[in-house]
Parts: sequence; structure tokens; C-alpha cells
Amino acid sequence: MASSRGLQSTLIALAGVVGGLILFALFVLAIGRNPLEVVVTIFEGAFASSFAWQNTLLRSAPLILTGLAVAIPAQVGLVMIGGEGALALGGLAAAAAGLAASQAGAGPLTAITIACAAGMAAGALSNAAAGALRAWRGMNETIASLLISYIAIALFNHLVDGPMRDPASLNKPSTHPLPEATMLGNMPGTDLHWGLAIGVVAAVLAQLLVSRTTAGFAMRVAGGNLRAARLVGLPVSALLVAACALGGMCAGLAGAIEVLAVHGSANASLLGGFGYTGILVAFIARQQPLATVPVAVLLGGIAAAGSLLQRRLDLPDATTQVLQGLLFVSILACEAMHGRINWRLRPIALRGPQAAPTPEVPR
Repeated sequence: MASSRGLQSTLIALAGVVGGLILFALFVLAIGRNPLEVVVTIFEGAFASSFAWQNTLLRSAPLILTGLAVAIPAQVGLVMIGGEGALALGGLAAAAAGLAASQAGAGPLTAITIACAAGMAAGALSNAAAGALRAWRGMNETIASLLISYIAIALFNHLVDGPMRDPASLNKPSTHPLPEATMLGNMPGTDLHWGLAIGVVAAVLAQLLVSRTTAGFAMRVAGGNLRAARLVGLPVSALLVAACALGGMCAGLAGAIEVLAVHGSANASLLGGFGYTGILVAFIARQQPLATVPVAVLLGGIAAAGSLLQRRLDLPDATTQVLQGLLFVSILACEAMHGRINWRLRPIALRGPQAAPTPEVPR
């Protein structure tokens, strides 16, 4: 039964990706371009060289974590889409905490740890607030997380443009830069920062939590039927809030890593849509934490190919965003069909003749 469910999940994800590619091909035809040429160019920009792979994996690192921000709450049946706001607050908290720790004389490793912890805490609080509104006030978690994300982004912009702004940042407002010693370096022998390894480890740990622990089993029971979970004595409200907090921690960690490994400060570049793309990552991965890794690589490659489309085919960089949007629409359509199609294979009799159908007796 478990293998059958896994096969169904894989088929749904593949059907969604194929359907999205077909819709994208129709879009490319509508604008008068060759779909095959565009798809081949996207592949070359994403995976055809070591430089392309480097760009792809660098873009994949935050997508793994923002995908987990959606996949973990989904285990308890919640659809959380506030990853962008949690990422922004996580990056802001990491920049402030890392700078404060460095100025207080903390060593580089201690400052990095404090910055990451602050980012995770800020992201956890952001998502946990939406989970609490769902658990104790009955508010729809999707709407709550989206509204809280908007508030978080507005707070981020206010603080970066105002009280926390570095006076030296003229054209691009940002916080004070972190010392060079507190920046995350690259993994040995590569040009990839440690954020990619942290994301993969987080996905593995999340998968173990969901599938191999008592808490994960309780989360899946609550996600299957809240009323049944309450009847067997599970702390449903605590499970909802904890799952949201864990997802927010992942998104906040993504923001912290972007500050510590890429930007060196909190600025508008953090708001690059990683939180929104993470929703698509989680849906294509069928809410399985470990599956977010290859899906994040796929979508990171699509995003990395945008510049090559501009240079070679004179297409706007937003073409890749159209592809991502069509993939999302296709995945949602396949999700809607799930349960309406009988995926189970009927057993085949190996011995003896088939039983004759029972004749219908007239009434």
C-alpha cells in the first residue's frame, strides 16, 4: 500500500511537470518562437556546464529551505504560504544579531551561530503566529500566513529604509555590513557556499522527523483527520503550532544564509521571491521533505537560465517565471484530479478460469 501511494505521488508530480511544459510550449508558440529551441536553451543555462550547475545550485539552496517551510506544516494538513515574510524577518534578524555579536567580541563561529539562531527564531515566530490563529481562533491558515507575510515584508522595508539603515548605503538601502570573518565560506573544493549543504541536511532531518518519529506520526494523524486525532488524545493545537514554527525556522534560516553567504547585509535583494517559489517546490515534491531537494534543483535551474534566454533568444527574463507559473497551475490541476482517478491496479488471476458474473435477478 505504501509503495502504491508513493507511485501515485510520483505519477502526479510527473504529470504536473509534463502538463506545465506542454502549456509553456503553447505559450511560446503563441509569441512566435520555437518551443524546442527555448526548452533546449533553458536546459543549457541550467545544467549544460559546470558554470550553469554552479548557478543552479546556488539558487537551489534557499529553495530547499523555503520548500520545507510549506512541506512541514502540510503534514498536519495546513497550507502555509508565508515563507517570503519569514525569510525576510530571518535575514533581518540574522544581520542584526550577527553584527551585535561581532561588535561584542564574539568569535566568527559564535557570531555565525547566533545569527543563524536569530534568523530561525524570527522565522519561527512569524509562522507560529499564523498557526496559533488557526489552532485557537479557527482562522484560515493560508490567509493568515499570507497577511502576516505582507506585514513582515512591510516591517522589513521600514527597518531597512529607516532605523537600521547604513548611512553609507545610498542607492540601495541596507543594514550595516557584517564583518568579513562572520560570512559563511565556500565548501572545500567548490564555489558553492555552505547553505546548500545546510539545506540538504535540513531536508534529511525533516524527512526523518516526519517518517521515523512518534511526533511525525502524530503530525500525520492530525493531518489526516483532526477530529480523530483529538479523539485519541493527541495535542492537536500544539502540533499545528509546532509544525508551523518548524517550517518558519527553515524559511528564517534561508534568510540568514542569504545574508551570511551572499549579501553580507539585509537589503531588498532578500525579497527575490524564494518564499513564493518554495510553495511550488513543496507542491511538486508532494509535500515530502526529502523530495524538495531535487525539485529545488530543477526550479533553481529554470531560474538560472533566464539570463541565457535574454542573451541568446532576446526573450525577457520573466519567461522563466511564466514557466514556473504554468507548472504551478498544472500541479494544482493534477492535485484536483487526485482521488477522482482509480490509480489502483486490479489483481490478475494466475490460476483457474475467471468466475462467471452473477446474473441479475429481476425484482
